[in-house]
Amino acid sequence: MKEKLDELKKRLGVVADLQRAGALLGWDQQTYMPPRGAAARAEQTATLNRLAHEHFIADAVGALLEDLQAYAAQLDYDSDEASLIRVTKRDYDKAKRVPPALVEELARVTTLAYEEWVNARAESNFKLFQPHLEKIVDLEIQLANCLGYRERIYDALLDQYEPAMTSAQVEAIFKPLREELVALARAIARKPEAVSDAVLRREYDEQKQWDFGVAVIKRLGFDFERGRQDKSPHPFTTGLALDDVRITTRVDKNFLPTMLFGTIHETGHALYDMGYRADLERTPLEGGASLGVHESQSRLWENIVGRSRGFWTYWFPRLREVFPAQLADQEVESFYRAINRVQPSFIRVEADEVTYPLHIMLRFEIENELIEGKLQVADVPAAWNAKMQEYLGIVPPNDALGCLQDIHWSNGYFGYFATYALGSMFAAQLWEQAVGEVSDLPVQIARGEFGDLLAWLRAKVHTHGRKFTLDELARRATGAPLRAQPFVAYLKRKYGEIYGV
Repeated sequence: MKEKLDELKKRLGVVADLQRAGALLGWDQQTYMPPRGAAARAEQTATLNRLAHEHFIADAVGALLEDLQAYAAQLDYDSDEASLIRVTKRDYDKAKRVPPALVEELARVTTLAYEEWVNARAESNFKLFQPHLEKIVDLEIQLANCLGYRERIYDALLDQYEPAMTSAQVEAIFKPLREELVALARAIARKPEAVSDAVLRREYDEQKQWDFGVAVIKRLGFDFERGRQDKSPHPFTTGLALDDVRITTRVDKNFLPTMLFGTIHETGHALYDMGYRADLERTPLEGGASLGVHESQSRLWENIVGRSRGFWTYWFPRLREVFPAQLADQEVESFYRAINRVQPSFIRVEADEVTYPLHIMLRFEIENELIEGKLQVADVPAAWNAKMQEYLGIVPPNDALGCLQDIHWSNGYFGYFATYALGSMFAAQLWEQAVGEVSDLPVQIARGEFGDLLAWLRAKVHTHGRKFTLDELARRATGAPLRAQPFVAYLKRKYGEIYGV
């Protein structure tokens, strides 16, 4: 069986190379490609995606997987070999149902849609993006029908990002969480003067922001010999190889958190992409277990660590050295409270920890309605605004601050959004476990020492790559399935202390 396993790995390596080449084209499009290159890039991306798909669903790959099933059954479930066969078979069975022409067309349409999304957002005009989104929704429905589902069509798309999870399961998690968050947000809203974030809205030199952010993420563990950071309209992370991980951020000279926490967030993703074992590279086991697990890493570093009092005990004096005039009237405590102000806002990526999941629930519901045909694309702005009013009590004044703010739909990432909230929950669960297992972890963070936390995450999460589902990984790392309780307890403890509620 070794010969067949080696042959399977060889074929999978070719697929991985093609996928990474396509990812590089995508990274370039969002960072350095001139706007008029979009048409050619659409064809290039479509070709690479089709080739990767055709190589993966080849009959020879299917035959090897069938031949290896009996061998895998004899192995330990957690072993690399059994996991490779199991995960590849799961991916193969789904991919085999999807025609290469559909894969190619999705790549072509989304590449062109991205450029129009950028223009539409700049002009705050949803109608410019609408025909592209209509094509994408139609293609995503076709894709879901090809992939297949038992209960709801959206399940097929969700499964691409969070394997083995259904819409019903997500809704069952979201319902009680929503009630807790709304109650906490309302209690905080009764004390609007308790915290001011005016300090964050002073003018901060963009290059100095950038340099400070680089200093922070280097200390967190981002290795610039294995990665780089650039600017893009929407921050993202692309793992091209274990030793080639690209992150992006954006800078707002009049709002410090945009760059600072965007950079830390993407570094969380990057540390995960730099952390799986080298022998998993160029196989379906490379990368993260799921998008929910990936988001747990970014949300843990951005919020639980990056917005903690201990983190700023170390970093605030250094930030004040960079911006002495802007921060002359601030101390650690006032700055800590400012970056943790709770207030309903329009932009998801800049939302506070309490209201952030409500942004996700809104998007999750709209996506379900679009895919199920209950909502027409033309009606998205109105539906978006209505849900913003219902969940957050505010209405976006324009499309750029509303339904055009996220890049995901232009990329065809339907099924993705729920993973952000799932990731926030898992981040709190992991943190609770890490604090129990790593001696004086909060004290280390206050000293600017992050190595032990990163090593713990490497051992518990990163090293496994895609071997396990979110539920399996949660049980192995924390001894329990994914739970909302640690997240709710974390929010109540932290914001109860800040706001006295």
